[in-house]
Amino acid sequence: MIRLLLLASILLTPLSVVSTASHACGSDSNCDIGDRHYRILMPESHNGTDKIGAIVYAHGYRGTAKGMMNNQSMAEMANKLGVAIIATKSYEDDWRIPGVPRNTQTDGKIELTYFDAVIEDATQRFPIDQDRLMATGFSAGGMMVWNLICHRSQLFAGFAPMAGTFWEPEPKTCDTPPASVVHIHGESDKIVPLMGRPIVDAHQGQIPEVLDMYSTYGGYKKNGTSEAADLRCENAKNTEGEILNFCLHPGGHSFKSEYVRHAWETLEKAGKL
Repeated sequence: MIRLLLLASILLTPLSVVSTASHACGSDSNCDIGDRHYRILMPESHNGTDKIGAIVYAHGYRGTAKGMMNNQSMAEMANKLGVAIIATKSYEDDWRIPGVPRNTQTDGKIELTYFDAVIEDATQRFPIDQDRLMATGFSAGGMMVWNLICHRSQLFAGFAPMAGTFWEPEPKTCDTPPASVVHIHGESDKIVPLMGRPIVDAHQGQIPEVLDMYSTYGGYKKNGTSEAADLRCENAKNTEGEILNFCLHPGGHSFKSEYVRHAWETLEKAGKL
C-alpha cells in the first residue's frame, strides 16, 4: 500500500519537477520514500533527459548516503563512466539482514522491500535505465549486496560486493535467478576475513563457502584468470552467459573507486550493462 501511494504521488507531481533532480532531491538532499531515503548524484555531463545507467551503493556499518555523496573519488569515477550514483541508507546503523549481530533473527525483508522502493522511485524521478543498474557495497554493504544477489537478482544487471558476505548460517541456495557477480576482497582483510570471524552473538560467513554455493546454484564453470591493477581474478561463466568472478587484492579491509570501475567495466564487457 505504501509503495502504491508513493508511486501515485510521483505520477501526480508535475513533469517539470520530476525531470530535474535539483527540483526534487539529489546529492545534497534526501529522496524520501516513506520513513527511509536515498541520495543520487547524476554525472556532470548528463543532459537531463537521456537515460543512463547507475551504480547503487550500500554503505558499511554506521555509514550514510550523505557520506557516499562526499566521496569525490567515486564522483569522478562515475563522471568518467557517465553513470549516476544512487546511495542507499540502512534502516538503522546496520543493514537488517539475516544473522546480523544483535538482530540475528531478522529475515531481512525490511531491507529487500526498501531496495524495491528505491529502484522504483529512482527510475520514476530520474532518467535512470533500469536495465543498467549495478549494486555494489563495502563491508556491511557488501553483505547487503549478497542478500540482494540471492533474493533480488532481477532488480540489477550485475553485482559487485566488496569485503562482505552473508552472516552465518550461509544460505544453501537462492530464490531468484543466477546473476553476474564480481566479488572483490582483500587477502589480508582482518575486519571481514575470508574465513569470517565472530562478532558479539553472530559470525561472519566464509567467502569460499558462499562462492561455492553460488557457483553450484548458478551452474558456473571456471574459464580462466585475469589481472587488473592490483586485482587477481578467478573467473567463471554459466551457459546463460552470467559471470562469477572472484577478485583478490593484496590489501586489507579497503575500498577503492577503481575497484567499482573494474566491476562495472567487467560487467559491461560481459554484455550485462
